[in-house]
Amino acid sequence: MLKTEIDKAITVLREGGVILYPTDTVWGLGCDATNEAAAAKINAIKGRTDDKSFIVLLDADTKLQSYVTEIPDVAYELIEYAENPLTIIFSGAKNLAKNVINSDGTVGIRVVKHDFCQQLLQKFRKPITSTSANISGKPTPAFFDEIDPEIIAAVDYVVDWEQELTTPKKSSTIMKLGPSGQFSFIRR
Repeated sequence: MLKTEIDKAITVLREGGVILYPTDTVWGLGCDATNEAAAAKINAIKGRTDDKSFIVLLDADTKLQSYVTEIPDVAYELIEYAENPLTIIFSGAKNLAKNVINSDGTVGIRVVKHDFCQQLLQKFRKPITSTSANISGKPTPAFFDEIDPEIIAAVDYVVDWEQELTTPKKSSTIMKLGPSGQFSFIRR
């Protein structure tokens, strides 16, 4: 049941653990985006360096101001009208674990339109990291059955929701948005 899975995931997140969970894009590794030790644990699981930043998920654009110092007005329109998952890289990240933020002070944030993620974020009341559930350098799994058993064994909780879905999902579009509204695409 969805509520049970959300409650179990929240317990793990509150304890500083890492979850493997379905997102609006590919399956992700997630933790409390304000917990530096939890983010470091994800890097260890993926075998990636600490200089790689994370994507942060929020359930509503009204929460952006809690994690970004300057939000161009166009950001709200981009989020509202995006037909596919859109991650926006903002300058001036704040109130997040320092290893979640890029070395230049930017952070990638995606406001999710996915039932499980939205309910999880609403109930957890903090942002959650999202990074693809793969060993660094290996292909991103398109669905649950493609996730490396090493990843599954390393996380603190595997969410039992949407595991049977076999429709491949794509990673999000990533756009860098400057404080004055100028933008560039990082990944389409």
